[in-house]
Amino acid sequence: MANDMMKRRALLGGAIGMASFVTLPAWAQEGSTEFQVPVSGSVRNNVSSFVMPKWQDYFESTRGGAILADTTSRALHYWSEDQSIYRLYPSSVPLSEELTRLGRTEIVRKAVNPPWRPTASMLERNPDWPKMVEGGVPENPLGVRGLYLSWPAYLIHGTHDTRKIGRRSSNGCIGLYNEHVIELYDLAQVGTQVLLI
Repeated sequence: MANDMMKRRALLGGAIGMASFVTLPAWAQEGSTEFQVPVSGSVRNNVSSFVMPKWQDYFESTRGGAILADTTSRALHYWSEDQSIYRLYPSSVPLSEELTRLGRTEIVRKAVNPPWRPTASMLERNPDWPKMVEGGVPENPLGVRGLYLSWPAYLIHGTHDTRKIGRRSSNGCIGLYNEHVIELYDLAQVGTQVLLI
């Protein structure tokens, strides 16, 4: 019995070792968020099992660019105006339905190292929180970039706390890894349309 277990462990260890030599295509390697749109227009899954939606299912056009924040799959999709650029980013989403605002909005302002001011309702729930945290410090929950939406107090922003990405962890905003929000900040512009579903 013990000998059989040793053989299975050796076999499994060898399989794991061989798997480390497998080379993934460039679009599937760590850190890559660039995808080619299939020529046929069909939906394709990437290695993270996120579905690449068609922008046409959510927007009339990509004028000014388009951002789809999917709170169910916890993913943010970006299409450039000319549709030559598509990006997919894992995101954090609001903790509860009460904190979630869904619908159409747009980016109205962009900020590098934005300061954070909790809303009155946040301070009511968390009276020990500070009334303001300066931008650019590790304690700032907005990370290194903020894309302000037309809804007051709602943003797409970075985070220094990477454990939040992929989870229900925000007070209403959509959070991204800092490196991803920097890229999105450079791609998106004031006026980019945003849809939260």
